[in-house]
Amino acid sequence: QLQLVESGGGLAQPGGSLRLSCVATGSAVRIYRMGWYRQSPGKERELVATMTRSGNTNYADSVKGRFIISRESPKNTVSLRMNSLEPEDTGLYYCRTDDGGDLLSWGQGTQVTVSV
Repeated sequence: QLQLVESGGGLAQPGGSLRLSCVATGSAVRIYRMGWYRQSPGKERELVATMTRSGNTNYADSVKGRFIISRESPKNTVSLRMNSLEPEDTGLYYCRTDDGGDLLSWGQGTQVTVSV
């Protein structure tokens, strides 16, 4: 079982930037994909961005061109640089990993609030 620890959430103004980081520890499972999901009040959890072990990325349309995901596979870390933040980006951001199959792990979430 992996443990995922997120950091870097907080408050930003519209147009500002934040950086999220996630470290996965505690298992010999080989991680295939790492990424970020978010859940806004009244909405279902949705994909934000993911990156596979080979570097293939997948972004939600709403964040393309604004968010950048990066990964250090040897260290089992994944980061999300969020630029040009909008109030609609507000939510609880979760780190997630999978092994390419059914083995998923989730972090506890870190809050991102975009407001004047």
